[in-house]
Amino acid sequence: MDEEYDVIVLGTGLTECILSGIMSVNGKKVLHMDRNPYYGGESSSITPLEELYKRFQLLEGPPETMGRGRDWNVDLIPKFLMANGQLVKMLLYTEVTRYLDFKVVEGSFVYKGGKIYKVPSTETEALASNLMGMFEKRRFRKFLVFVANFDENDAKTFEGVDPQNTSMRDVYRKFDLGQDVIDFTGHALALYRTDDYLDQPCLETINRIKLYSESLARYGKSPYLYPLYGLGELPQGFARLSAIYGGTYMLNKPVDDIIMENGKVVGVKSEGEVARCKQLICDPSYVPDRVRKAGQVIRIICVLSHPIKNTNDANSCQIIIPQNQVNRKSDIYVCMISYAHNVAAQGKYIAIASTTVETAEPEKEVEPALELLEPIDQKFVAISDLYEPIDDGSESQVSSLSRPRLLAARPGPLPSSPRAPGAGCFQVFCSCSYDATTHFETTCNDIKDIYKRMAGSAFDFENMKRKQNDVFGEADQ
Repeated sequence: MDEEYDVIVLGTGLTECILSGIMSVNGKKVLHMDRNPYYGGESSSITPLEELYKRFQLLEGPPETMGRGRDWNVDLIPKFLMANGQLVKMLLYTEVTRYLDFKVVEGSFVYKGGKIYKVPSTETEALASNLMGMFEKRRFRKFLVFVANFDENDAKTFEGVDPQNTSMRDVYRKFDLGQDVIDFTGHALALYRTDDYLDQPCLETINRIKLYSESLARYGKSPYLYPLYGLGELPQGFARLSAIYGGTYMLNKPVDDIIMENGKVVGVKSEGEVARCKQLICDPSYVPDRVRKAGQVIRIICVLSHPIKNTNDANSCQIIIPQNQVNRKSDIYVCMISYAHNVAAQGKYIAIASTTVETAEPEKEVEPALELLEPIDQKFVAISDLYEPIDDGSESQVSSLSRPRLLAARPGPLPSSPRAPGAGCFQVFCSCSYDATTHFETTCNDIKDIYKRMAGSAFDFENMKRKQNDVFGEADQ
């Protein structure tokens, strides 16, 4: 503890572990602490199953029909990786892939009129889909061809669309697409949570649909990947990367105080010792006076003894229930994985339904998803607060931020802090809570945002490559 570090990281959630790994690869001296005795924080996987029952205060414990407790690794926050997305690029560039094995998620589905349908994302699937009538299929196929050919650097591909000024609503109108098609395009392909995007410039939506299509093209079944043994393997992989490059790790280490001088962080106090630092990264639970509540998310973990109906008996899948289909402001998501991913006992499935809370009865809000999962062997209900930082850490005055995403505070007591609520927090960089989406793109946006504020320059994937002649990297091969 009694040393000087470039960066101290508090909490071993995925965001914190990735940033710790990046900083270590970039030659920074990193100390990484967590008050918990395990890696992952809110993004950990719980094993054995008995621990999950204890966490949710189900004192009777799992029945024998659940199999061996050690066969279970249950994610607290369900997400998949886009095969061509930012997190996979981070894994590839840092070579953290050597510590992980992935499986392709078998299908992506969308909810319409009480039923689920496979999401069509290629011209062939569009023509075969039951989601649309014959004429609608042709119009949607034309739209997909337009998106595939679209190049923001080549005006010849615009077909009269101005990427910076034409709204997505106008693009849908141009191709004469109906409301149901707009629903699954915006929410199951572009992966928006609300319809706010409709009146914004179309470029980002087009790029999101391209990402989905390119991710799908890599493996064919769906655009999503999932790590064997659960998402808890991801923070551990990046923690190992940090350790290889000299990072120091301390689990089960309480944080008594974050020490400030003249509004700037200078160290962390733990059990009477002080570790000094120039910059600090943490999750919201370590700086309760520097975050604001920005909503809630409900997640219901469901243990099943069967695949979800109408998914071709898939061992894994995603289902998106667009907001308009269930008269809501935000979508409902279902992530399903199974024994095939080494996260459940033989013949068992884990489906997790999640959404942003909109009413005083959160469980009722996810009923459309739970109906798709019946019969359910066991449910675990978690309602988490979403937090975001109130200043950006890079300057001492409080600034209002619009954040790409948000996360639930970790259970347990929050540390006290001597700073007044209006005081600055220079060089303290707090992550946001994990949102209800079932992919990691918003998490990666937060990581890149924190990196830019810390380093003063935009995040560059090329800089994350392990040095070819690095002694640590070669010794580990």
